[in-house]
Amino acid sequence: QVQLVESGGGLVQAGGSLRLSCAASGGTFNSYAMGWFRQTPGKEREFVTAISWSGGTTYYTESVKGRFTISRDNARNTVYLQMNRLKPEDTAVYYCAADFAVTPNPPLHEDEYEYWGQGTQVTVSS
Repeated sequence: QVQLVESGGGLVQAGGSLRLSCAASGGTFNSYAMGWFRQTPGKEREFVTAISWSGGTTYYTESVKGRFTISRDNARNTVYLQMNRLKPEDTAVYYCAADFAVTPNPPLHEDEYEYWGQGTQVTVSS
């Protein structure tokens, strides 16, 4: 059983930056692909970015390309989401998720992830 705990959310002005962290415990971290998803009230949870177990493959949704960077430190059992040039439309609860890796590439769909964190709120003011 893998436990995931996100941190680093908060309130920031448009154009600012935040760095989210997701600390994992209870499993072999480098066996899992990791993803970040986000959700706003009344909307479905959406994919933001994902990284393979090795860190060698990353995917981003189009709206965050060039602004967000996912990375992982397998020695620290942690995945990060560096968010730059934030926009009000980035406001959401951000969740990290883990998928036991059976393929080299990380999944893009939430139903492929087995474990989820509790979420951290990111609010970007205009």
